[in-house]
Amino acid sequence: MRFRLRNDDGTAVDPVPFLVVSLLSIPILIGWGPPFLLEWGVPLAPAVAVSITLTAGVVVVAYYRYVLSAQPELRDEVPVALRVRRLLYAIFVGVVALLGLTGALVLAT
Repeated sequence: MRFRLRNDDGTAVDPVPFLVVSLLSIPILIGWGPPFLLEWGVPLAPAVAVSITLTAGVVVVAYYRYVLSAQPELRDEVPVALRVRRLLYAIFVGVVALLGLTGALVLAT
């Protein structure tokens, strides 16, 4: 039995992008969230709760973006160069966010 995800039109979509984003967000947010929040003085239970809530939010947004609103028929129309540029922008934003969080943590101590 295969696991088939369908968008809101009923068209089958590729589950790989959704699974990659969701499964990568779990170790990142659960692994780095509580220690980061503990350094800011947040108690352990709320730090874990915030991390789990953020992880659930990322999974919900990824499901909406990559499954419900996906349009597989438009995938071939997006040039490879544009997809690579978007990936590089996402990497850049992620690096800047991590550097900003690290800088804020260093300034707070």
